[in-house]
Amino acid sequence: MKLKPDNISKSIKKYCKLLSLPVVADCYEAEAENAVKTKSSYQEYLYKVLQNQIIVRMDNSINAKIKKAKFPFIKTIEEFDFSFQPIIDEKLIRELANINFLDHAKNIIFVRPPGVGKTHLAVVIGIKVAKARRRVLFFTAEELINQLISAELSKKLQTYIDSLSRTDLLIIDELGYLEIGKQADSLFFKLISKRYERTSTIVATNKPFNEWGDIFGDEVIAAAILDRLLHHSYPLLIQGKCYRMKELLNKKQK
Repeated sequence: MKLKPDNISKSIKKYCKLLSLPVVADCYEAEAENAVKTKSSYQEYLYKVLQNQIIVRMDNSINAKIKKAKFPFIKTIEEFDFSFQPIIDEKLIRELANINFLDHAKNIIFVRPPGVGKTHLAVVIGIKVAKARRRVLFFTAEELINQLISAELSKKLQTYIDSLSRTDLLIIDELGYLEIGKQADSLFFKLISKRYERTSTIVATNKPFNEWGDIFGDEVIAAAILDRLLHHSYPLLIQGKCYRMKELLNKKQK
């Protein structure tokens, strides 16, 4: 028995709901009309309808990953003024933004003064990772330490570290602004050791490597952490003008 057009439409929408294909339900009629006009084949029509669904689903997935990462802001590489910081290797940064370093579990260490754009560049790379639909998380060092201490107190430390170790990219910002000290340095070491040669980490710090003992309150722990972070890494020593000062001057000039 041949179905009536209204019944077909109702059935298609019902099936789309059962299969969680809301975009297909919304666009299939318009795409069918367009297929008739352009004399598209059945395969071309089906491809177009499914393409609409997958584009929206991928966008939703990317947005969810960006939200879960908890970036402090959203920035693009085009917004970074390399002419203001000419000492930064623009070619290398753009290469790193292709995120191939993840496949080799390499780390990136941004070192030196506050305000030179370390966080901006870390976020740029992190967003690229999210857009590739891979897992990324952003913490300040203080936030991360607090989370590790909380996990230890609730006897969930190993579970938490295992979870973080499966994250494709972990970004740790502002390392060195506050001393971590002996209470938490071993927790930080356990996390870095678990991720070592498995997944990638970006660290942004205002302290040169020879002062990391001051951060952790223990030269031995600091050396062990550095050894694991630097073994497979891109250490980027940034010496430049303050980015925040530039933005402040630009605002005053407007």
